[in-house]
Amino acid sequence: MPTKKKPWKFIEKSGHVHELQLHGIKKGWEQWILLLADEHWDNPKCNRDLLKKHYDQAVERDALILSFGDLFCAMQGKFDKRSSKDDVRPEHQEGNYLDRLVETAAEWYAPYADRLLLIGQGNHEISILKHHETNLLDRLAERLRAGGGITRTGGYAGWVRFHFFRGRHSHSQRLYYMHGFGGGGPVTQGKIDWNRLQTFVDADIMIQGHVHYKELFPVPRVSLSETSNVVRKIMHMVRVGTYKDEYGTGGSNWHIEKGRGPRPMGGYWLRYYYKNENGQDHGIHREFTETET
Repeated sequence: MPTKKKPWKFIEKSGHVHELQLHGIKKGWEQWILLLADEHWDNPKCNRDLLKKHYDQAVERDALILSFGDLFCAMQGKFDKRSSKDDVRPEHQEGNYLDRLVETAAEWYAPYADRLLLIGQGNHEISILKHHETNLLDRLAERLRAGGGITRTGGYAGWVRFHFFRGRHSHSQRLYYMHGFGGGGPVTQGKIDWNRLQTFVDADIMIQGHVHYKELFPVPRVSLSETSNVVRKIMHMVRVGTYKDEYGTGGSNWHIEKGRGPRPMGGYWLRYYYKNENGQDHGIHREFTETET
């Protein structure tokens, strides 16, 4: 029986630039995309039930998935000064710790390998590459592709171009992702980071993770078109949360000792849909909603 042709195509332009081509756009068309980061999948404090719930919802919605860093926690290696026996899952308590992370992650993510498009680098993966000379995400993506998946590895920062095709018309939007930087202080909660990025990045959507906060806000922009018309558009700033619940019940651990509180869990849904208004040529609209907690 022939395989049904997908209405989209994911193309790697370079190690940190990808393009998602979306075809067959017409009345009633929509495409859901799950945006998330800081899964910390291998950490015992990862809320795996919530993570699986969101991945399963992606299957139900026929959504595509983009993950922007720290899929792994990977802090319990032999030479990691941060390591703690309390933070190792039983299946990873073996001499080939890093190998076991990749093997077990490949098993867990396999059911989603046909829609998990991109896994970007986070500071946890970069630390492993620096100290152990192995790229956990490349190894995971290779295993998923070997099993028939499509997952590609991105950079610590990078781009995804959404390219929409409707008949003879085409339109594109640019998503810039950066895993994040800084500590996300309790007062600023990482908001200063957006101002820094805006000094050199021009995009339709900007996404960060890293500091385990969560927010979404629009930034109106104006420019002049080639036909000398004033054009207004919205640039969306999206900070996705985490799946690692370090606060727990607020008893005693490193997170509590530092005076840090609970962090928002989950990511955001991005829904693109077609709705032609005011004679617009492309008619592509987007909206964001929080994942359920």
